Amino acid sequence: MRKTVAVTAVVVVSNVAGNLFLSFGMKSPAGMLSPWIAAGVLLLILWTLTRMALLSWADLSFVLPVTAIGYPLSALAGKLFLAEQITPQRWAGTALIVAGTVLVGLTMSAARKERS
Repeated sequence: MRKTVAVTAVVVVSNVAGNLFLSFGMKSPAGMLSPWIAAGVLLLILWTLTRMALLSWADLSFVLPVTAIGYPLSALAGKLFLAEQITPQRWAGTALIVAGTVLVGLTMSAARKERS
């Protein structure tokens, strides 16, 4: 269980940080030569690999809802660190994505319990 929690944390943090670094690098004067872009790409590679590892031993109905917290965290990080304007529509869209993901996760868990 500890391993799952630790890898889940790595998945969420690497996703949020990778997106943040990539966005910051794209907005920097150095453009494509920015070291922030390289850091963002490396973090997103780490995100992909750790998410695949997590999916190999944990149920999709667990992974999807738990890692969906990355969506609002990415929006929040953009607002806090990049001074991005987040419209109410974007917040609503982010909330709908998270709610839909949680709903799918709960539905899959309920269906699995019925089969047992």
